[in-house]
Amino acid sequence: MDLPPVLRSEKGAIETIRKGVRKRNRSQIFLQILGIGAISFAFLMLAILLLSLTSTGYKAFVQTYLTLDVYVDPAEVSEEQLPRGGFDDVIEAALLQYFPEAGEDRATRRALGGLPSNGAQFILRDKVAADPSRIGETIRISVPVSDPYDQLNKGLIDRETPEQRRRVDNREVAWFDALKEEGLIRTKLNWGLITRPDSRFPELAGLKGALIGSFWALLVCFVISFPLGIGAAIYLEEFAPKNRVSDLIEVNINNLAAVPSVVFGLLALAVFLGWFGMPRSAPLVGGMTLSLMTMPTIIIATRAALKAVPPSIREAALGVGASKHQVVFGHVLPLAFPGILTGTIIGLAQALGETAPLLLIGMNAFITSAPATPLDASTALPTQIFIWADSPERGFVSRTSAAILVLLSFLIVMNGLAIFLRNKFERKW
Repeated sequence: MDLPPVLRSEKGAIETIRKGVRKRNRSQIFLQILGIGAISFAFLMLAILLLSLTSTGYKAFVQTYLTLDVYVDPAEVSEEQLPRGGFDDVIEAALLQYFPEAGEDRATRRALGGLPSNGAQFILRDKVAADPSRIGETIRISVPVSDPYDQLNKGLIDRETPEQRRRVDNREVAWFDALKEEGLIRTKLNWGLITRPDSRFPELAGLKGALIGSFWALLVCFVISFPLGIGAAIYLEEFAPKNRVSDLIEVNINNLAAVPSVVFGLLALAVFLGWFGMPRSAPLVGGMTLSLMTMPTIIIATRAALKAVPPSIREAALGVGASKHQVVFGHVLPLAFPGILTGTIIGLAQALGETAPLLLIGMNAFITSAPATPLDASTALPTQIFIWADSPERGFVSRTSAAILVLLSFLIVMNGLAIFLRNKFERKW
């Protein structure tokens, strides 16, 4: 039976609406799938990155040590020539007690003497220098082994590899195994990765200089960019007249936030080092360079935080007779401060991970001591990673990954702190 025209039209309209709803639901499901897929892919890539870094870098957080009873022979070490005593010879003599056959020729003795790290003699020297009365006594010391033996103990050198392709030959492997059977070889947590400065020997290389250099650079960056960035943002947002000049300044600030970091490095190279003659490789110059990069980020974040304060706050304060300055500094700024602090921390976290500008001002030099002041030559965490990654020594491969993990830990902590402060002090209206 045919339906009346009115019912037919209503039925057609309902069917059209149902088709539209089904199409909209399909589109919504498709977008949800795309979103979940994008998030899953991002987490997968992050997991692969962290897994790759951890699988390579965790071995740098442990170190192989050799324990020796060393007789400080007065014939080799004298109190008069203590800093230049023959400490390497007495360590070699201690090893010869376990392998007397190695003393038959000079080349074999030299090979045996290469089992401890080159820093072993300095560890013994410091112990004797602290108490010269121990000359002529036997001292027990625990020293790192050299990098090839450290890699052998960690399984990074395959014992099944043909001898001519290994960094340690069969004789050296036998020496190491014999000492291990005697209980003289142990694996300990490598605190030296944090407490020692850089070295050309992988087993002695640490991040102390880079950590202190990054601290000084970030401190200088904060001292410069924080007050200047906030001051500029307050003036532009609250006091500056809205005209072409302020619009031009605002556009340039937004553009500066997107300028590649290497451009700021070139600017620092030309101005700070070229014109002003400031010290090369100094954290002071590095911090000033990073402040140029961080300031636009702080200005933009501060202006956004100021805009987020409801206009009613300003109107209420003005209504009870407060001046413009009292409104801004007594009411608006305290309410916007959580957002300002969050933007500042994120800007500093970004500065911590920058490498290109620091390379251009020379903070990639080989520095074997930690900086005592911002004027001393130093490296930073990103440039230290660059130096180790560029090193031909295989032992620096794991230390490079470990340094990246340390840098990522600082970045995660700083971003976590920003989120915590925002959630703790944020107010909603």
